Amino acid sequence: MVNPFLRMAHWVRHPPSPGRVKLVLAVVALCLLLAAIEWIFGWPEALTLEDGGRGRFVR
Repeated sequence: MVNPFLRMAHWVRHPPSPGRVKLVLAVVALCLLLAAIEWIFGWPEALTLEDGGRGRFVR
């Protein structure tokens, strides 16, 4: 994995295009929006797994 400080230094020397910056900001905004919706409304019951009763994973 690339060291984050090396990546930041690379971005300072070679800034990304405005389109790339918009894409990254849009992805971050979408993630924050989904997290806020889940925090406000909670996790849907339909997406919750039912307990198998034995305490082990079903393969």
